[in-house]
Amino acid sequence: MSKTLQDLQRQNGARWTEEGSTILSFGNDALALQALQEGVAICDRTHWGRLQVTDQDRLSFLHNQTTNTFKTLNPGEGCESVFVTSTARTIDLVSAYVTEDAVLLLVSPNRREQLMKWCDRYIFFGDKVNIEDITNQMVTFSLLGPESAQLLQKMGIKDLPEPINHHITAQIKGQTVRIAAGSGLTTPGFTLFADAEAGADLWQALIEQGAHPFGDTVWEQVRVAEGRPKPDAELTEDFNPLEAGLWQTISFDKGCYIGQETIARLNTYQGVKQRLWGIQLSETVPTDTPITVSDKKVGVLTSLVETPKGPLGLGYVKTKAGDIGTCVSVGTGTGTLVEAPFLTYPQPTPNPTA
Repeated sequence: MSKTLQDLQRQNGARWTEEGSTILSFGNDALALQALQEGVAICDRTHWGRLQVTDQDRLSFLHNQTTNTFKTLNPGEGCESVFVTSTARTIDLVSAYVTEDAVLLLVSPNRREQLMKWCDRYIFFGDKVNIEDITNQMVTFSLLGPESAQLLQKMGIKDLPEPINHHITAQIKGQTVRIAAGSGLTTPGFTLFADAEAGADLWQALIEQGAHPFGDTVWEQVRVAEGRPKPDAELTEDFNPLEAGLWQTISFDKGCYIGQETIARLNTYQGVKQRLWGIQLSETVPTDTPITVSDKKVGVLTSLVETPKGPLGLGYVKTKAGDIGTCVSVGTGTGTLVEAPFLTYPQPTPNPTA
C-alpha cells in the first residue's frame, strides 16, 4: 500500500493493527454499519492476496486444482472456488476473475504464500502454467451496500457487470480499474482492482462520492453475521467444503480434481455429518469452546464477534443435533442456531414413505 493512500486513510480516521497490515477501524463503526444497510460503504482489502495465473494451460490447471469449473469460463467471467487437500480438507475460498490472458485470484490474507507453494507442487514438466504473486502491485477496494451501483453510475460507469464475479474494466480519474460484481459477502456491492500507484486517487474519488470507510472490525461483524467461512477458523483441515456450506463453489460433474473422490463420496452417500451455523449467544465465550445439547458435545465454536445485538458466532454442529432455532449450550452461556445467508446446503430429500 502506498504511503499516499495511507495518509488519505489516516485523514479519514484509520487505525491500523500493531503490525500495520490491516485497518481495524475508521472510528465510525456504527455509521459504516448503517451505510452497509442503507447506502454504500467501502473496505480496503488490499491486505488480501492477489495471485495471477498465466500461460495457455491456466484454465485447465485451475480446473484440476479447485472445486469449481474453469474450462468453460470466458474473459469477463469468474467464479468462487475452493482449494482443498487430497482428502478434501479446506485450504482457502478464492474469487477468480478470467481476463484475456490471465486469471486473477483474490485469496485470503494469510493464504497467499501457502497457495503459491501448493500450486507449485502440481505444476509438472510440460505444463504451460505460470503463477505470480502480484499482491504488492495492486490495490483492492470493495464497495458494499444497496447504493453501490448508483455510486459507480454517478462516476460515469453505466454498464456494470453481473452476475457475481463477472467483471469489466473502466476509467476512473484517468486510471484503469477492474470492477467485479460482488462484495465478497452477500451484501450487494462491487470489488475494484487497480494498480498500486492509482490507489490514493481511486480511494479519494470513492470517498468523495459518499462511500463511508470501514475496517476489519466491521468486516468481521458482517462476515460472521452472513456466515462467510475464513481460514484458521471455519476453513481448516478439520472440515471439508460441504460441511462449510460452500456447495455453490463445487461442480459435481466436471471430472477429476484434487479432493474430488472424497467430495463425490460424501455427496453420494450423504456423508456430511455436521454443518456450519450462525449462533446468537447469551454471553462472550472463547472460540474453540464446545457446543453441547443435553450435556453431549455436538460441535465447536469457530468465530465470535461483538455486535450491537450481542455476541454472535459461527460454529459447526452435528446435522442430527439441531436446526434453525435450536437452543444449545456454549461454555457457560447459551446460544440459538440462526441462518447465515452466505452458506448454501442442499434441501433435504423428502421421504416418499413418510
